[in-house]
Parts: sequence; C-alpha cells; structure tokens
Amino acid sequence: MANRSRSGDNYRNPCLTMHQPWASLLVYGIKRIEGRSWPSPITGRLWIHAAGAVPTPETIKAMEDFYREIYAVDGITDLKFPQHYPTSRLLGCVDVVGCVTGEELACWEEVPEGVRLEALTSFCWLCQTPQKLPIPFEMRGAQGVYNLERRIFEAAVRGLRLVEPPMQIKFLLPDPQNRFSLKPGSIASRSNNLSQNEKAPNLSAAIAGARAASTQFSKNSNFHSNSAKESDRWAPVSSSTRSYREDAPVSSRIWRIKEEANKTGQNLH
Repeated sequence: MANRSRSGDNYRNPCLTMHQPWASLLVYGIKRIEGRSWPSPITGRLWIHAAGAVPTPETIKAMEDFYREIYAVDGITDLKFPQHYPTSRLLGCVDVVGCVTGEELACWEEVPEGVRLEALTSFCWLCQTPQKLPIPFEMRGAQGVYNLERRIFEAAVRGLRLVEPPMQIKFLLPDPQNRFSLKPGSIASRSNNLSQNEKAPNLSAAIAGARAASTQFSKNSNFHSNSAKESDRWAPVSSSTRSYREDAPVSSRIWRIKEEANKTGQNLH
C-alpha cells in the first residue's frame, strides 16, 4: 500500500494516481498540463501511477484526437502515442515546476499556443522532463498526492529512462531563485487574443471530445475526484464568473466546460 501524506512538508517521493489514457500521455511528454480543482501541493518530481480502470477505445481516440489538434496548432503533426495504456501500474514520473490558474495559463503568451489550450481546469500543474519505466511496476494507488513506499521508490528510480517529448517545454520561473514562484496569482491574467486556429471546427470538436472523455468516470468512480474536504485543505482560489455563448471562442467555452463540471462534482484530467 502507498503511504499517505497530506502535509507538503512530509512528501518524500510524491505520487499521483491518474486514469488512463491521461497517465501515459503525461509520462510520454504529450500531456504537459495536469489539471485539477486544487493547486499542486508540491514542486519537483511527481511519480505517476495508472489507476485500475481500463480505458475504452472511444476514450483513447478522443484524447489522442485532442492532442493531435492542439499540437497541430504549433505545427506538430507526427505525434507518436503509446502503443499500450497499462493499468494498476507505476509508469514513471514528471517534474512539476509550478502551478497556475487555468485563466493564467490560457493568457500566458510565453508558452506555445497548444499548451495554452490545455487550460481546461481551475488549476494547472505545469509538467516537464518526463521519464518512464520500461517495465511499469504493479502497485495499488491512493487518492490525492501520496508517498511511494520506500522499496518501490528504490526499485523504480533505478529503472527510469528519459523520454523525448514531441515538443520540448520549459516553463520559466518568474523568480529563478524561488522554485515556488510559479504559483496561482504569479502570472498576470489578461484578455487573450484568439487566433484563427482556436476557432477551427476540428479543434472545437476535439475539445468537446476531450470533455466527454474526461467526465465519463464521474458516475461510477470517485477515485480520480477530490472530495470537498481535500479541496478545502488546499484552499483553491475561486474562478471569476464568465459569460458564455454557443458562438463564443474556444477559450471561453473551455471555461464554461469547467464551470459546468464543477457544479456536478466532475474533474477534468
């Protein structure tokens, strides 16, 4: 069993359990943002564990289509997705370099446009330097961020292999001397000038598909959802109210998707 920890000072080898295909997409460096309704309690290495639910072919297709479209915005059209999406396995790790609000990420002009389109949630954990285990370790997970057992950590850390992501991303710290300088409220939010790419029908359809895929577990599983107690513990900042129309640009619809999900207790991955 994993050792649970709820205090940021007690995280030694923090791990997060995620559903597939999101877990593998993160470890393969395709997914750059881990979206949550609560801010990241850590920076540094975060181990990624795949939950036991087997993803459907429809879910995998929806998420792969989503990433094809947002990478195409930045001119990358040759994504290589994982051949398999193993479950109940420790897959590898990423470095969490900070956490900003979704609104901040959507307006952060210093990062590629495709990364900004991953701003689907209240809080965005900024992930880079993916590493994977050639042979994923079978193990059980837990809710929230928890500590790996020492014996699992010692075995896993020896097997890590660097991943070559489709696009190298470096989230620059506002204060290089402070590893917590990328935190909610650290980046100025402003009106985002939308490009024609964000209004493309294929992109809109991909975002809608990602939304449907991300919310499918809410009725039958609470594993990936955070309780009100968990959210309160990390004191998430309330998102400002935003208007919404069916003809609104994609970024506005993204926010509406999140607001609707929050009302029903759903989490987007």
